[in-house]
Amino acid sequence: MTSDSQLKIHELADLNHSDDLNQLSDVLIDCVEGGASVSFMQPMTREKADTFWRNIEAGVIAGARILLVARDETNQIVGTVHIVLSQPENQPHRADIAKMLVHRKARRRGIAEALMRSIEVVARREGKTLLVLDTITAGDAERLYARLGWIQSGIIPDYALFPAGGLCATTIFYKKLESHA
Repeated sequence: MTSDSQLKIHELADLNHSDDLNQLSDVLIDCVEGGASVSFMQPMTREKADTFWRNIEAGVIAGARILLVARDETNQIVGTVHIVLSQPENQPHRADIAKMLVHRKARRRGIAEALMRSIEVVARREGKTLLVLDTITAGDAERLYARLGWIQSGIIPDYALFPAGGLCATTIFYKKLESHA
């Protein structure tokens, strides 16, 4: 759990509050500028970030995704993760975990762990028993996932580019959840 007793994690259903969009974009921009390989190249613009979050919002509204945010003691969004519920017809039990991001100013406070534990609760609530994610090989997130009981299923070399260029490997993880019904 987080050592920050003021941390609040909750679902975000829409981005009608413009400050939420700005704060989510700030987190994404910060992570990309910090070198995180999360689908974007530098320079990371506000327009690219806002468009990404608007697309995520459309998935949330359609019921295909659930977006969690972590807010600090000042009510600022400092982290996020979402679950992709919409899967092929033969995989109703599975979901993907995506874009677990924590702003660099808020790291080392247990936020990523709290987000991951919370998204697992959401997954169980939604009837999911198998979760899948990918992350940069040998990064901090890889160690976090292993510590939280995720199982490494393989490494794909040269899977993506770092935001400033250069290939990086990606590690694929899965986690089987026990239903608490």
